[in-house]
Amino acid sequence: MKRSPLAMVLLALLVEAPMHPYRMQQMIKERGQDQLVNVAQRNSVYQALDRLVRDGLARAGGTSREAGRPERTVYEVTEEGTATLRQWLLETLPEPAREFPEFPVALAFLPMLSPDETAGLLRRRLTTLEERAAGIEAQAPPGLPRLFLVEDEYRVVLLRAEIAWLRALTADLEAGRLTWDRTLIEETLKHFSS
Repeated sequence: MKRSPLAMVLLALLVEAPMHPYRMQQMIKERGQDQLVNVAQRNSVYQALDRLVRDGLARAGGTSREAGRPERTVYEVTEEGTATLRQWLLETLPEPAREFPEFPVALAFLPMLSPDETAGLLRRRLTTLEERAAGIEAQAPPGLPRLFLVEDEYRVVLLRAEIAWLRALTADLEAGRLTWDRTLIEETLKHFSS
């Protein structure tokens, strides 16, 4: 199976204890890991779990029934699943992945907007990022060992770095230190296309 963030999270949950997909989705949200993997659609958990089962990394381990709820299949990790998760961690931690986020793409095409328009949009992004960072910091349960918070710590560090960079960029736009117009764009394009 191809490594994916969601597959890693699901295997890690199954290493903790056998559980049904609905409980997995609940735990991902309770732990704030829905900021790491997209589980907005419950179906994504079921599809990823089906792939884990098909590839022999997890298996159905029985059923459970809670009062007033339908019977649910409980899944458990296989030995191969535990070994695969460990291998994925050994590969992921030292080697940065080639990721293709949208924001740098948008930055590459700033000349499509005016400097004033860009500054306004970036100020809005700043507000959103500041709220996200504060939200992550506020959700940490008191007394929880740092080991269980390092992914949140990492996310906050990245957000704070982007916030600092955006503040400087926005200040340059507002002060006119970074600006452009149609002439600059046309001259630059001529120079670099020849």
